[in-house]
This record gives sequence, C-alpha cells and structure tokens, in this order.
Amino acid sequence: MCAGFNQDLRQRQSQSLVLAPQLRQSLKILQVAALDLRSVIQEELEANPTLEDVSNETDSLDAAADSSLDNPAAAEDEGADASPPPTDDAPGDAPESLDFSKEFEVLAKLGEDWRDYLAEGSGNQPFTSEDAERRQHFFDSLVIETSLQEHLLRQADMLDVTPEVQDALRHLVGGLDERGFLTQTPADAALQAGLPLAAAQEAARLLKTFDPIGIGALNLGESLLLQLQNKGRGESLAARIVRDHFGLLTRRRIPEIARKTGADMDEVQDAIEDIGRLDPAPGRKFADDNNRVVVPDVVVEKDEDEWKIILNNDYIPRLRISNTYKEMIARGTLSKQERDYLSERIRSGKFIINSIEQRQQTIERITREILKVQRDFFEDGVHKLRPLTMTQIADVVGVHETTVSRAIANKYIRTPHGVFDMKFFFTPGYENATGESVSNKSVKEMINELILLEDKSHPLSDQELVAKLQSKGIKIARRTVAKYREELGLLPSNLRRDYTG
Repeated sequence: MCAGFNQDLRQRQSQSLVLAPQLRQSLKILQVAALDLRSVIQEELEANPTLEDVSNETDSLDAAADSSLDNPAAAEDEGADASPPPTDDAPGDAPESLDFSKEFEVLAKLGEDWRDYLAEGSGNQPFTSEDAERRQHFFDSLVIETSLQEHLLRQADMLDVTPEVQDALRHLVGGLDERGFLTQTPADAALQAGLPLAAAQEAARLLKTFDPIGIGALNLGESLLLQLQNKGRGESLAARIVRDHFGLLTRRRIPEIARKTGADMDEVQDAIEDIGRLDPAPGRKFADDNNRVVVPDVVVEKDEDEWKIILNNDYIPRLRISNTYKEMIARGTLSKQERDYLSERIRSGKFIINSIEQRQQTIERITREILKVQRDFFEDGVHKLRPLTMTQIADVVGVHETTVSRAIANKYIRTPHGVFDMKFFFTPGYENATGESVSNKSVKEMINELILLEDKSHPLSDQELVAKLQSKGIKIARRTVAKYREELGLLPSNLRRDYTG
C-alpha cells in the first residue's frame, strides 16, 4: 500500500531579528580591538568621500575654535567629529548622540528571552555559583571567537558517556594539532592518561563524529575518508582512491590510478576534483592567531593617592566631515540625485564619528565601574579579585548585558599588575564563612598554592583540597575543584606523587 502525498498552503507567523546596517556598523565599532578599529575606520574613509582624517593636522582644534568665532554655522558642521549636535532640519544630520542602551534594544530582547528560559527551567532550585558560570558563559559566547578545543568540548559535554570516556575525550581533544588531527593513537593516549584502552578507543570513535567533519583523524587520508562517508560517498571512486591509492593520489598518477581501479581517466579526474573540494585541515578555521599584538585599550594607573583611567586613542584616527562636500550642497548647483547621495554620505559619516565617540565613552564608563568593584585587585593583585558579573556593570552603566559583553570583547586593560583581558575581571564566585565574596579566579589561585606547597610524597587529593578550602571558609564541590585543577594544567594526585623520596 503506497503512502499518499498531500499538498496544502498554510500561513505561519514568525519573529526574526533583523539588524539595520547602521546598527551592525555600530556593533562592529564597539566590538573591535584598538588595532582593528583603525582598519575599520580606514575602510570607511575609502568608501565615504565626505569623511576626512585630520589626525596629522597640527593645531586642528585651535583652527576649529577660531573658525567658530568667525562663522558659528560652519563651526557647527566642523564639530561633527566632536560633541556639538547638528540641528534636526539640516541635510544629512545624524542623531544627537548614539545611546547604546537604545540602539541595543533589539539585542536586549534576546537577553530577556534567555532569562525567561532560565526561569522556566530552574523552578525553585537555588542559583549556584556553577549556574552563574554557565550564565556568564552564555553572554561571553556572544562575541568571543571559539577555539577548536572549546568547540569540541562543548559537544563532548552533551554526550551521555562514562566518566572514563569523558576524560579520554578531553585528553584527545587537548592533543589535537592545528589541523584537528590526533597526535597520538588511542593506545598511547590511554597509557599516558592512565585510562582504560576501551575508553580511549570509544572516545576516538566518538570524536570522529564531531563537527567539523574530519576532526579526530590520525592523518589526512583518514580525514578525507570521514568527510566522504559523511556525504554518503564512502564506497565511491573518490573514497576508493583515498583509501587504497593515497600515495598515487598525492603524486597525481592518474593513469596508474585508472589502471588499478579499472576506471577510465575522466572518471579518475572527476573523482580527484571531488577530493580537492574537501577540507584538508578541518580544524584550521578555529586556529588562534598566537602572534596577535595586544594593545591596551585603556590604562588604569595610580597617581599618588588617586586612580586614573586613560583611554588609548593613539590608534583611532580623528575624523571630520569634509567642508568641500558641504559647500557643494550649500551652493545648490547639484542635481537631486547628487545632493541626495552626498547627504546620505554625510549622514553616514556623522554616524561613524558618533559611534567611535560612543565606543570610547562606553569603554571608559565600564572601566570606571570595574575599578570601583575591583579596587583591591588594582591595589594588591589577583588574590583580591572579587566576583563580578556583566549584569552588575550593565545595571550601573544603564545598558544591557549584551552591550557590556560586546564592549569588553577583544579589549585589554593595562594595570600595575600587567595587561589583562577585560573579561578577566568578570567572574562568578563564592561567599566565605564571614560573608565576604571570593572570585573563582582567587579560588583557583588558592588551589594552585596548596598544590605548590604540598608534600610531594603525599600529594593532596581533590577531596583533601576541598577540605583545605572549607577550612578557609569556602564551600566548594569536589568536581569543581577537579575542574579548576584541570584548567590550571595540574595533574591529579596519583600522577603528582614523587616516588624518589
């Protein structure tokens, strides 16, 4: 009995988030690092003829001030790169100021939906520090570029497997090269990590099913086969060539491949072209740029008894709207099409100038609140770091968490204790016995110090570390201690034991 087919037409309503081009542009300017911002601005200078870079002009501010005395109307236009707002009825005017709390209203809806989702799923359960970490990770993930290891470990965390297989997966993922290939066999991994061979083999099998396809292979040939199998072409001529004649393939010995496979030359050529469209390094798209130069966006330093915040404007060109084009519009000799084009370009240029100014103001305001909360850190160092969430800063600054998340992305602060990613200062924490808040980074430092000072012939187990921390008034679960220890790159107690004594 054949199944019947039925066609009908139905209307369905749905909501989608659509960002206007100018909003996307302001998001980009807010999010990029200092060095990258110069490139973004340079692109705008090349695309918009009404924008001028006056960074190299000496006494430009004095000249603008003198001009304002002689011609107040011209001074208003010259001030497009500063704070005075243009009048509402002037052609091509931009808004008086970019209020990111309003500009990000559509993004705020995303945050509200997420909070509603959490509320529905949490019931009456207490909001623990681990919940705070997961929530913070959601906001961090809005802007942070995910590494290959993070991408794979998230997939691993979703699997319902034994702890041994999870440990083996983490070990294998940590050992992948930049292409996403294994650097050791499952047997070697099991021996090195002290895990059952069966667990390592199962982890290796599962890893090959992860996204991106082709990850977890031992070599290029196996990776290409995984990709072909995923396309349902595991028995194709291309798969046979990769599996049985890889050496000939790398030397492009087409006649010899044709003879050994029994296929004609054209078929072999087509199969090789199919292979050429596969990804030879599926993990490379996630590779970090380890040679990236870090330029602090803001400096926090102490001048006698006062802390000062200094924004780094060295890499931000100073822009203004060209007088030439404003005068062309004012003369009234342009056609309507030409006038509309220049008016739109001037409006866009003013929007860029205001976006850059608002970006710097937002970074400064966030930094000022970080300094208020983390003053003990700036005075004494990491062990005095306090718990801080983006919600706290957002509430004080008057913006949404997503705005804070984007504003601190790829930004760095130079402090008396070194240069830190701005995200470093945002961390959940614990409350000790005296009611004082302690950040999880401070807890990690305590764990590191306890292990550093332990008796190497009788190293502290994770449960003993829990007891030591509880004696300091910090209540923490053993699994959390184990997680922090692994994040610190410290081995478990059975592998830290010094047998020489």
